[in-house]
Amino acid sequence: MKNNKNNSIDSKGESYNFRTQPWRQFKKNKSAYFSLYIVLSLFIVALLSPFLANHQPLMVTVYNQNLYPAFTTFFNESKVDTITYHDAAGEERLQVIQYNEMDWRSVKKEFVIWAPIPYSANYSDKYNRDFSSPMGDQRYRDSKGNITKIPGRLRHFLGTDKLGRDLAAGIVYGSRISLLVGIFSMLIAALIGIPLGAFAGYYGNEEIQVKRLQFWFGLIGLCIGLFIAFVGRSYDLKIAFDEGIGSGFLMLLAHILIPIACLIIFSFLGKKLAFGRFLSSKVNVPIDALVSRSIEVLNSLPALILIITIAAVINERSISVLVFIIGFTSWTGIARFMRAELLKIKQMEYIQTAKALGYSNSRIIFGHALPNGIAPVFITIAFGIASAILVESGLSFLGIGVPDDVVTWGNLLSLGREEFEASWLVIFPGLAIFITVTAYNLIGEGLRNALDPKQNN
Repeated sequence: MKNNKNNSIDSKGESYNFRTQPWRQFKKNKSAYFSLYIVLSLFIVALLSPFLANHQPLMVTVYNQNLYPAFTTFFNESKVDTITYHDAAGEERLQVIQYNEMDWRSVKKEFVIWAPIPYSANYSDKYNRDFSSPMGDQRYRDSKGNITKIPGRLRHFLGTDKLGRDLAAGIVYGSRISLLVGIFSMLIAALIGIPLGAFAGYYGNEEIQVKRLQFWFGLIGLCIGLFIAFVGRSYDLKIAFDEGIGSGFLMLLAHILIPIACLIIFSFLGKKLAFGRFLSSKVNVPIDALVSRSIEVLNSLPALILIITIAAVINERSISVLVFIIGFTSWTGIARFMRAELLKIKQMEYIQTAKALGYSNSRIIFGHALPNGIAPVFITIAFGIASAILVESGLSFLGIGVPDDVVTWGNLLSLGREEFEASWLVIFPGLAIFITVTAYNLIGEGLRNALDPKQNN
């Protein structure tokens, strides 16, 4: 029986595909497979949060005209419309609609479609302040101006905080921050850890030899480049992240190139300026030792204490700063996994064959070694996202994470300290953190089992 090059026959006589087997193995882990659906649901909630929780209607009919406030303000927050209508006497009148200033609950409406949660995260309901209970009495002002019992459609089903902000809306909007911090901080960690671990594992301590002066000039250039990129130009990096995640990461990549460029330039100068037997003698570049010692130094420091210290020293609090802090302190685990994989892979026959064929080291690393050794890194990234969400929640709980006006699960937990009887401020955000972190940990465990050759056998 013929099989394609990716298939083989296992001991039971069934077809075994090396590309699809990890996924088949992952699906057998029911808890990890179910957790994957939980994470995908969180992504959908985070992406659609402006339309899942909004104090403005998705659609409303006033004066026989259809308006779409939630969608309109999503693209233009200061949007103002003027509509024409006829009063009871038949005279034509103009009505100015300022979407952000309208109290849509008290407006007389012919038809309305509210969001599933009819409140935004920062919307303050002045009639339900001071920790309104989910099961307690809640009130609102109707279209006639009367303060009356709130209808079921507009209730705060998870209660409110001291300012009257809806807790359910806060949990929905908080999912955006938690997922953003977790994913992008680990993306930064991967950008640092994967290349460093790959170079340490592939080159070791004796693969590269350079002139002594070239080695010392290279170290000086690397230090100068790191200072310029992440100290001298840190403000430019912050501005780029404030403009958007995309522009921020483009600027981050540009800043990563600065130390590399300084390293190359100074190494070239050191090579050309080397004179005499001592300065021109060859020395080994201990890449593995430098990376390993850096990992040991960072791992010897308590991660949470280090992050809290850096966050407390930085005066300005922002999401981008928090992402950088967590990312730059979380790359060590990824680097260790990558180093271990490259130490094993570089001894394999196809790598030795590539060297014999004269392939360059960069082609071997990025074209052959990394694609075959990067799979276990995804396990570390999955666990790292869960850890980053916990760190963000802890920092926000302590008041040194994101700004106070940004709603996160940690901020909501912190509000529970103001009123011990408002248990809903602790229970529901705590459940959101617990479910999300557990889901990522179960996914990481499922990936570890699926990618384990012993499990596949």
